[in-house]
Amino acid sequence: MREVRRRTLLSAIGGTAVAGGTAVAAGAAGAGSADAAPGRAGPAATRHEHRIERLLGRMTVEEKLAQLQQLPWAWDTGPGGGATKDVEDAARAGRLGSVLSIHGARTTNALQRIAVEESRLGIPLLFGLDVIHGFWTTFPIPLAQAASFDPDVAKADAEVSAKEARSNGVHWTFSPMMDVTHEPRWGRVAESNGEDPYLTSAFAAAKVRGYQGEPGGTGTPGYAAQDHVAACAKHFVAYGGAEGGRDYNTVDVSESRLRNLYLPPFKAALDAGAATVMASFNTIGGVPGHGNTHTLTDILKEEWGFDGLVVSDWTGVQELIPHGFAEDGAAAARLSLNAGVDMEMTSTHLLKNGRRLLREGRISEERLDDAVARVLRLKAGLGLFDDPYVDEGAAVEGPTPAARRAARDSAARSMVLLKNEGRTLPLKRSVTSIAVVGPFGDSDDLLGTWSLPAAVKKYPSVKVLDAVRRAAPDAKVTYARGVDPEGEDTGGIPKAVSAARSADVTVVVVGEPPSMSGEAAARSDIGLPGAQEKLVAAVAATGKPFVVVLVNGRPLTVGDWLGSAPAVLEAWHPGLEAGNAIADVLFGEVNPGGKLPVSFPRAVGQIPIHYNHESTGRPYDPDNKYTSKYLDLPPGPQFAFGHGLSYTAFEIGEPRLSRERIPAHALRKGDTLEVAVSVTNTGDRAGDEVVQLYVHDLAASIAQPVRRLRGFRRVTLEPGRSRTVRFRIGADDLGFWTNAQDGEFRVEEGAVDIYVGASSETEARRRLTIT
Repeated sequence: MREVRRRTLLSAIGGTAVAGGTAVAAGAAGAGSADAAPGRAGPAATRHEHRIERLLGRMTVEEKLAQLQQLPWAWDTGPGGGATKDVEDAARAGRLGSVLSIHGARTTNALQRIAVEESRLGIPLLFGLDVIHGFWTTFPIPLAQAASFDPDVAKADAEVSAKEARSNGVHWTFSPMMDVTHEPRWGRVAESNGEDPYLTSAFAAAKVRGYQGEPGGTGTPGYAAQDHVAACAKHFVAYGGAEGGRDYNTVDVSESRLRNLYLPPFKAALDAGAATVMASFNTIGGVPGHGNTHTLTDILKEEWGFDGLVVSDWTGVQELIPHGFAEDGAAAARLSLNAGVDMEMTSTHLLKNGRRLLREGRISEERLDDAVARVLRLKAGLGLFDDPYVDEGAAVEGPTPAARRAARDSAARSMVLLKNEGRTLPLKRSVTSIAVVGPFGDSDDLLGTWSLPAAVKKYPSVKVLDAVRRAAPDAKVTYARGVDPEGEDTGGIPKAVSAARSADVTVVVVGEPPSMSGEAAARSDIGLPGAQEKLVAAVAATGKPFVVVLVNGRPLTVGDWLGSAPAVLEAWHPGLEAGNAIADVLFGEVNPGGKLPVSFPRAVGQIPIHYNHESTGRPYDPDNKYTSKYLDLPPGPQFAFGHGLSYTAFEIGEPRLSRERIPAHALRKGDTLEVAVSVTNTGDRAGDEVVQLYVHDLAASIAQPVRRLRGFRRVTLEPGRSRTVRFRIGADDLGFWTNAQDGEFRVEEGAVDIYVGASSETEARRRLTIT
């Protein structure tokens, strides 16, 4: 049995963390280095640690437990309201460490003043908020951002969001969410970056850097600056594997899949400096995430040396009881704290039962002080002990023109052209008449799930109809709703058909309302809701040119209408500048270059279907019934991971290896090889191509996925121009984690195929031999 290191209080709040295992590159889950621990070196960090030690020495047990308590604020309610009295009383009495769902410079200052000026020790409060893809300026949903295959899109979102949020008193965002998922029925796929751990890792790291900024040279974390916030890597871990796609549901996963699929984005986020981690609602092999010592302590805190704060999810500690893991609130408090949770969100079991548990020896003083030190360290790193208030005169009260431009560019960059027969798109601005039909053509609700409620009210999304009219000012633009988003009434379809017949081209805008994706929004049928497919079919029957624009928060089964649609643009939920960004792509102001970060199934019965699956002993063979397939469906998804078209054309050459043989021992010592490929724009306009690199270990001691993404590069090329794209790969790309509970990363001898192309279905490859 692996020896678990137990750090003393001194090492927990002032020493250097030690990571176990073998150091590997970011993106490989498991062992790592302690370099990611934020703010642990330099004079500023040392000053913080001395302050924390002194403060811990003055605190009573009740005051320590209070620092582990986070309570929710009532939306749109300032101090003094009846709904906030309990929070204010707790702050005044020193029985509170943090508040969530609060924002506004005046509101946060007023509550902070109560804690700092009226409680015994004057410890400032930590204010957290779900800033998922925007504060005032709503960017496209995270799944859409991943479709850009450009991590700078996520970084731009985080930078704008952090500046707006921090000026409004928010210190901490519960983002990024980095749950890899193979389950499109799961509503929270909208908040994810899709089905691949490598892509998710790149976006998680970029978003952390955007939220937190770069650390200062004196050891001051970047989030100490007044235009940054502390990030939270969530949900730890394997939440995306929920059975049936039902939220909060069971996950049963092997150690190898945990480490190869679900953990890599978290390791990448911590390497980027993520200050906090949130535990997950699900069980992992029967043990709830909030009580899972193996994930929260053995891996996160011991193996990875994470010295930051672990916060529970909303009532996650309380939910250990209905999970059947804890008998009562006291047991839930004991199990969660001992497993590694440092702060309890919403429920109050640690605060209510902690003193008795300590007296009975069920929790230790050392563990309690460790958790408190983590909370205080975050507050110190944010600069709250030096200046707990925000400048009310400097609060950002709405989207700036620059922020809107960034949101518009990000949304357009994230769109994926799924189909474009006969060069239907882009539309010509000289077109004389356009019909816009569908329930979302005139909608200002395309912000997406987890948008800030105040932003939804004040800053709705730009309508597609309005944007089309601006983009084609000389055209006659008509609108017909056709059907409601979820209704079965088809009475409006004849009017939509009439509009389509009278127009040169029709833009059909269909999909899901934001309320149908996100948390607690699982769907058993992921086709177009209501009668929307009938609307598309009716427009197609006119025989007139049309394009379909999809606005949705998950992959959809696109149905029989796909064959009749000349062009289909996946726009996702694009955020504040939705209509403008869609029009930019429709009229060719932006040449789409996005790629799918998740597979689109042909039917719900295919799920789970994903590119990075393992082969079976009887892989698909169309001429052999007794192979892995469905009798009533073609093999593979409707649209594969990495798929996406352009208004121009590209040719990607054969990959070239700098060496075709490499010793395993050399890889283990850090040796690498280069993979190069030429890409040429063979079309007639400038555009973007995403060059993607995949690996496949042909024979390994644990069966490997048929493809694993290990590199991508989005490149812009003028017509006729070429570029050589180079990737460098090493042990973390060619090895894998075994089922060893204490973490074993293995690079084995044998053949590895290296694929490079424009999607996960590319066949261009070279073989590497590891000797």
